[in-house]
Amino acid sequence: MDIYLVGGAVRDELLGLPVKDRDWVVVGATPEQMIESGFRQVGADFPVFLHPSTNEEYALARTERKQGHGYHGFTVYSAADVTLEEDLRRRDLTVNAMARAPNGQLVDPFGGLEDLKHRKLRHVSDAFAEDPLRILRTARFAARLQPSGFAIAPETLGLMRAMVEAGEAAHLVPERVWQETQRALHERAPGVYFATLADCGALGELLPELASPDRLRLALAALDCISPAGDSTDIRFAALLSPLSPEQCTERAKKLKAPKDCQQLAMLTSRFAESLRQSHSAGEQLALLDATDAWRRPDRLRRLLAVCQCVTPAVPESQASALLDAYNTARDVNAKDLITQGLAGKALGEAIRNERLKRIAALSDQTSEG
Repeated sequence: MDIYLVGGAVRDELLGLPVKDRDWVVVGATPEQMIESGFRQVGADFPVFLHPSTNEEYALARTERKQGHGYHGFTVYSAADVTLEEDLRRRDLTVNAMARAPNGQLVDPFGGLEDLKHRKLRHVSDAFAEDPLRILRTARFAARLQPSGFAIAPETLGLMRAMVEAGEAAHLVPERVWQETQRALHERAPGVYFATLADCGALGELLPELASPDRLRLALAALDCISPAGDSTDIRFAALLSPLSPEQCTERAKKLKAPKDCQQLAMLTSRFAESLRQSHSAGEQLALLDATDAWRRPDRLRRLLAVCQCVTPAVPESQASALLDAYNTARDVNAKDLITQGLAGKALGEAIRNERLKRIAALSDQTSEG
């Protein structure tokens, strides 16, 4: 058997980028030989094995043939007679279709190295059109590599448009859309992912609420603003959906099957951004803190305010600071002290509320006097 390092590890090594994960292709082997060598088989769709020491993935060379729609609409052929070039031909982009032999020789049958030099993301073959997930992957690679000068080749972008027009994007399942979108939100230029989907027409299928140029512009401006402020998915997702109404935001987040924390922060941003731009009395500040569940989730309150300072029009920093000050001055109201006074149930809740209001009002008076 012959073993080759393939895909992203080869690409990133040639670009001088850190190599995070290494994938391997095994040519000329059978599953039985791999198991006899100590590898552990995983995956049901095609033979993939984990190395007994490194736990890295080793896949038997394979070919694919389209049999239906979507990501799972393929039959896979994997046997000892599949060549390395046949395996590389089924990959999406030329820059991902290179391999490194054990002796260090680069195997590059489709011009990936040349495309790296010219900063082009170009499809390997017309088989690209058989898998709509490649639309998202290509957009994500553009989001990662655009800061290094990469652009999608015109012929590849044209093929992506033709795939959308043929209805292929409609066969993407929400789980895969979310997986790629979540990854894209953490790329170096996340806005490029959504701009690319808009350019090829896929955004109207996958995120139709953001397909209008004005809304997309607002969404990408908020995303660009919040990205340096933190790397958590929920703040980036909330910024992306910030131009939507609360109803649209809730519906789209659920359809994407986004995690609960992402759904909740996006909904809170859409619901409260306008209100947070205004000055508030002590009672109104307390109501906002109650409505956003700040007492139990103070970190989420801080993330909400950070996102709201990036929406258009932005919540002024003075307003965000005032609400945080209100929270900080009222958060230490001790229920135990009130319980020792014999309070319980509804009366206890009312006493806690009154004490919080008293402290916020006192802070407001001090601020006014200052």
